[in-house]
Amino acid sequence: MKAALVSSYSTPPRYADFDDPTPGEGELLVTVTAAGLHPIVKALAAGKHYGSTGVFPFISGVDGVGKLDNGQRVFFGAARSPFGTMADLSLAGRNRYLVIPDSVDDVTAAAMMNPGMSSWAALAERAHFAPGESVLILGATGSAGQMAVQIAKRFGVRRIVSAGRDPEALEQTKSLGADATISLTQDLDSLIAAFREEIAGNKIDVILDYLWGEPAEAVLAAIAKKGLDHSSARIRYIQIGNSAGPNISLPAAILRSSGLEILGSGFGSVNMERLFASMADILQEAAKEPFKIAVTVVPLRDVESLWNSKSDARLVFQP
Repeated sequence: MKAALVSSYSTPPRYADFDDPTPGEGELLVTVTAAGLHPIVKALAAGKHYGSTGVFPFISGVDGVGKLDNGQRVFFGAARSPFGTMADLSLAGRNRYLVIPDSVDDVTAAAMMNPGMSSWAALAERAHFAPGESVLILGATGSAGQMAVQIAKRFGVRRIVSAGRDPEALEQTKSLGADATISLTQDLDSLIAAFREEIAGNKIDVILDYLWGEPAEAVLAAIAKKGLDHSSARIRYIQIGNSAGPNISLPAAILRSSGLEILGSGFGSVNMERLFASMADILQEAAKEPFKIAVTVVPLRDVESLWNSKSDARLVFQP
């Protein structure tokens, strides 16, 4: 079969021949029809994700859409190494796939499930979000952030604040359900003041962070309080991605002076069963009312040349 083969962390995957997978006990063979190029996929292929093992070669892709031998269209993920999802064929564990509703097409499912899962699991499993609470989304202009705006709306959020750099994409989040926006391009003092006004003035309950790095430091500075005579509301800070940097500086006083709780959400902090439960909920919601996500469909044979291309849309490869 043909596959997007990773042979080194220093070069993009190449379109190459690889042995067909043979299903083991508890596995099903999937004929792949679409697989998304998500940030985690690129990080794993570059050896920059905590899930990277350094064992080569392996096939890129953590999830995808395809058909089982019985013709069922399924979303699947977490294939046994070295068989990723960017290939003609892949493997699905018997409890690692979901039947796709007829109203959801293959490409949309491949594009939306990973970014949608990131916020759904964060809100449901880590923040234990309650209807009527408010959310600040740090990094709301990317595919995952825009899905987060839509998902928070369906969770019954009281107020959504979106923060990002791209002014056009930031404005678009309002049409998706955001009540207010914060530009990350302003000077640091103004940025901290803007975050403080929302966090304190409008009582932000949950922060979904796709950025980390300097934007996270600005948010945390806005949460810190001065003086000895004050009470602090609980704020659940859910760390999901780190596209702005892998590390931050965190003064101890921020934790002691506030009601801040910092949690991570991702593979490991939420078990696979609960992640698939979140994705099942996303499919049900998408069947009732489609999510909006920009998608660019490209052939898998072009994986090497397109791997590092810049796009506002989520790339979906088709064999």
